[in-house]
Amino acid sequence: MRGTMMDFPLTLTPILVRAGKLFGAREIVSRMPDKSLHRTDYASFHRRSLALAEALTAAGLKRGDRIATLMWNHAWHLEAYFGIPVAGGVLHTLNLRLHPDDIAYIAGHAEDRFLIVDDVLLPLYEQFRAKHRFERVIVVPLTGKPVPAGTESYEDFLKSATGSYTPPVLDENDAAGMCYTSGTTGKPKGVVYSHRATVLHTFAAALADTLAVCQRDTVVPVVPMFHANAWGLPFTAVMVGAKIVFPGPHLAPEPILDLFQDEKVTMSAGVPTIWMGMLGAMQKNPGKWKTQPGLRMVVGGSAPPVSMIRDFDALGWRLIQAWGMTETAPLGTVCNLKANLADLSIDEQYAYRAKQGIPAPFVECRVFSEEGEAAWDGKTMGELQVRGPWVAGSYYRLDDPDQKWTDDGWFRTGDVATIDGDGYVKLTDRTKDLIKSGGEWISSVDLENMLMGHPGVREAAVIAVPHPKWDERPLAVIVREEGSSVSADDLRKYLEPKIAKFWIPDAFEFIDAIPRTSTGKFLKAELRDRYKGWKWA
Repeated sequence: MRGTMMDFPLTLTPILVRAGKLFGAREIVSRMPDKSLHRTDYASFHRRSLALAEALTAAGLKRGDRIATLMWNHAWHLEAYFGIPVAGGVLHTLNLRLHPDDIAYIAGHAEDRFLIVDDVLLPLYEQFRAKHRFERVIVVPLTGKPVPAGTESYEDFLKSATGSYTPPVLDENDAAGMCYTSGTTGKPKGVVYSHRATVLHTFAAALADTLAVCQRDTVVPVVPMFHANAWGLPFTAVMVGAKIVFPGPHLAPEPILDLFQDEKVTMSAGVPTIWMGMLGAMQKNPGKWKTQPGLRMVVGGSAPPVSMIRDFDALGWRLIQAWGMTETAPLGTVCNLKANLADLSIDEQYAYRAKQGIPAPFVECRVFSEEGEAAWDGKTMGELQVRGPWVAGSYYRLDDPDQKWTDDGWFRTGDVATIDGDGYVKLTDRTKDLIKSGGEWISSVDLENMLMGHPGVREAAVIAVPHPKWDERPLAVIVREEGSSVSADDLRKYLEPKIAKFWIPDAFEFIDAIPRTSTGKFLKAELRDRYKGWKWA
């Protein structure tokens, strides 16, 4: 027996139409390159997104064609987020922080036909334009200057639309967007998101027990729109009709704090480095910024130390940890406290909040060790594996067979984790970053978080270096807080009461900055290369 419900495809088109009909007056604010604020609303966004879809169709867009964007976070990029897939195209966000050669490789591998690019990013485009020829280059004139010869103005492109466009009927399994992994281990790999996966992910992100985005919110996606769809926040905010405030290219702590204050922001998302900088600015200038009570900040990309969660609590902000990957669209787990944990001590609650959280609805997680599937005991480590309706089942045009999927269809994340009896996932490392010393495993992530709890430490990265007796030992690479003179001995004494003795690093290196990937994660491969010739005294 089958149900009697309508066969209504899950595509982005109804989300766009709903936003225009129900939330037309709701604001969309963008900080421009000159730091002025551009204000528009959902009604205009709806019209312009459809105009983009019509203009692309008239320009020869065919179903499944990839349209690249090289853009910061702003209202024009939001139009591309909807206008391209609603027309049947595939939104392909290019990561502007990558090397130009990598951008050219990705655009070529994806077979991008057109490019929509901010005028302030034209110098970057010039560095790779000869390596991938786009059929048309459409320039968003953020600065108001004329666009270069051989390109066309985005605004003129939209004016070519008649305004009577009817979007095509799409299949929910059609491609809507694609992102490429950062390529820290080999060439970047493409992940193609279907309309169905994107819509289901959007619903999940709005739930009260995940990111709790609602119409009353004012949302700032600090996480770039070229990184895993800005964690889905633009789609979710549009679906519920939240006010959206885009920071543009201004990601320093002070401009973001100004936005938080002036626009009465209630929810945001970004990587730990962003929040560290903002925390430091507020601590140096107490009382300078008045923000909304209970402001929620989602943190992902890497785990924040407990000390950061505590410090933000003291300021009246709530840091919510989430975990995901490009391959999970990206929402995998979110850390909110379950009702049965409400009576725990404050310290016990913080220990839970430092975990990556429980799986989002429809995302299934398991941990696999050498002995097979691990028990949910919070102790047994193994590789975290996931599956679900917005988890990738393959990479796009992968030349060589990939071992990222198990024979029974689970995605192998490469993260090492434990899962406790309440279902909370705790990442202990990447498989390549675990340290095995004398046959015992040491978690570099746990060590880093403990070290960053010291008031004299701004950042800490821990890597394995070969050891003649113990196979590997941890080396801690430390960035001191401004004005701090913390020493290796100070840090050893700080760690002694907190962890097993064999976990304590035998060596500490103090540097000015830790190298990072384009998405803000520690680039440990570079550190391992830098210290590969380490000699023990």
